[in-house]
Amino acid sequence: MHWIHLALAILFEVAGTTCMKLSAGFTRTVPAVLMVVFYCVCFYFLTLALKRIDVSVAYAFWSGIGVALIACIGVLYFREPVTMLKVIGLLAIIGGVVALNVAGKTQ
Repeated sequence: MHWIHLALAILFEVAGTTCMKLSAGFTRTVPAVLMVVFYCVCFYFLTLALKRIDVSVAYAFWSGIGVALIACIGVLYFREPVTMLKVIGLLAIIGGVVALNVAGKTQ
């Protein structure tokens, strides 16, 4: 169940960050309010996940997968440009998440 909580935390974090962009610097009320709600729900589920998952592993997954998903949303929805440096950076983040997960299992 703790991995489901982490997955939900990631999804709500991505939704909150997307709403942050849509709020246009807090000039649009509905996305700004949704951003706050989504982040509150995100931290609720992240807290539940941390009951059973090491903080280093959980945070690596939460932030790394969140960054990768937001980057995809940025490219696909917000039409941000894709550069080789962005791709390499995302691959490095994913590699770091994998390395922390493997390190957590070898202890």
